Amino acid sequence: MQAERSLAFVAGEASGDLLTAPVITEVLRRAPNMHCVGVGGDRMNAAGFEAWNHVRELSVRGYVEVVRHLPRLITLRRTLRERVIATRPAVFIGVDAPDFNLGLEEQLRGQGVRTVHFVSPSIWAWRGERITQIARAVDRMLLVFPFEQKIYDEAGIPASYVGHPLANIIPMTPDAAAARRRLNLQLEGPLLAVLLGSRADEVRHNGPTFIAAMAAIAAEQPSMRFAMPVADPTFKHSIQQMLAVQPTLATRVDIVDGHSHDCLEASDTVLVASGTATLEAALFKRPMVIAYKMSPLTAWIMWRKGRIPFVGLP
Repeated sequence: MQAERSLAFVAGEASGDLLTAPVITEVLRRAPNMHCVGVGGDRMNAAGFEAWNHVRELSVRGYVEVVRHLPRLITLRRTLRERVIATRPAVFIGVDAPDFNLGLEEQLRGQGVRTVHFVSPSIWAWRGERITQIARAVDRMLLVFPFEQKIYDEAGIPASYVGHPLANIIPMTPDAAAARRRLNLQLEGPLLAVLLGSRADEVRHNGPTFIAAMAAIAAEQPSMRFAMPVADPTFKHSIQQMLAVQPTLATRVDIVDGHSHDCLEASDTVLVASGTATLEAALFKRPMVIAYKMSPLTAWIMWRKGRIPFVGLP
């Protein structure tokens, strides 16, 4: 494969799949013969991407939570490194997922592969020391927030503010009724969108607490209904098992495969796990409650390393 005919991407989670799909669409519009390969999800595949591995294989968050996945992730990163080096793409683009991608980028750059990282780690919020590794790992950082430019300029790291793709995806004027019709949801009455997170570990940790909150809301507001988009169809069974212990929710919850944007647009308010979905909810102009549950040790480490008291992007 000729280097100038290929781009390699690694998107580490569902939000990366969402952000990268329109990039691939535009790349292939401008260069129809370009070959886009690597790790991606269903949206990237639909845009014309060739996935060596699915994004769900990388979707792990936390310190304690990631330990049991380490051998598999180390093997996957080694396999990807060797395959990218053999492919010799024009550029390697790591999309978010800095714990996985920065180390991979550093190794690839050492082998002469040009590297770009899309979506800066939140070094302005926590783990600011990462700027040293970023300097070693990337030829250029692509920024989605304008205030990040100053950080990279001061560190002497080439960076470009490219804007946030979600701003072009989410409509300026949301239409809840239209979204409810697309989802075949009840048109009348209040609707709470519940987003547990895009990773299996997030569903397992957040699910019981979020669903208990839903039951409490249902008891106080008999007309309330709930829409729960699932990032991966394999999550549905475990969510159904969690819901089974809350009989008051039996007929009031719609579990939706994907379509998180439709669920947000259809809703009146949102209960959401901390992450990119908080920015999506804000862009849909929906009031939200942000929550997240993790192991005590992970929580302690994150609070120790944190630089701001907020857990949501808005």
